[in-house]
Amino acid sequence: MSKKLYVGNLPYEVKDEDLKEHFSQAGVVESATVITDRTTGRSKGFGFVEMSTDEEAQKAIEMLNGKELNSRALTINEARPKEERGDRFGGSRNRNW
Repeated sequence: MSKKLYVGNLPYEVKDEDLKEHFSQAGVVESATVITDRTTGRSKGFGFVEMSTDEEAQKAIEMLNGKELNSRALTINEARPKEERGDRFGGSRNRNW
């Protein structure tokens, strides 16, 4: 079963392919995505990597957490599920007016 990892402190010039290549040292990478700003298309400095097994994900954390990529020390953790967010108005607005 695959395991998703959060990768923080990414250099802004890193692309999806670079991230995939970097993490392939630890095992099979199912997917690698650098998160970008919708408006500008620029990297937000973090992304997600999905490793093919839990063991490979753990190996990636051990091998790469704190190690530099393009002179920036990466922060790697197991990704948490996305939290539910309310709407722009606080999530408790009456829509029946």
